[in-house]
Amino acid sequence: MKFASMTPNFEVLNVKDTVNFYVDVLGFSVVMAVTESREIVENKFPQDTECVYAFIVKDNVMLAFQRGDALRKDIDLSHQMNIGASVAFYIEVENVDELYVNIAGKISEITEIKNAWYGMREFYFKDINGYLLGFGSKI
Repeated sequence: MKFASMTPNFEVLNVKDTVNFYVDVLGFSVVMAVTESREIVENKFPQDTECVYAFIVKDNVMLAFQRGDALRKDIDLSHQMNIGASVAFYIEVENVDELYVNIAGKISEITEIKNAWYGMREFYFKDINGYLLGFGSKI
């Protein structure tokens, strides 16, 4: 059996704020969004209506964001569940120094960029939902 791809689906409080963060800070593009009425909007994010889900992409990295109540309903969880976990998402980029310079002033919780013992130059930061994102380039 061959796995085709993996797209993490982040549980978030506000899909609009999260999408705007990833588009403005990291340069992602919207593939689709789903409104509360379950209307699918392709290639843009409707700023004037609430959304329960969005799918974004940048190069070969795909991410999804879903409001917590909608996620629990979609996967039929009748009880409250803490979906968040201790996990960091690591994205390899071509030029980590350039990315760091471009976003450092836009992020409040960000590490210094450094060379790691395992051959990567990298930094980490928390997104607006508290998820830990790492970015690195091979040294």
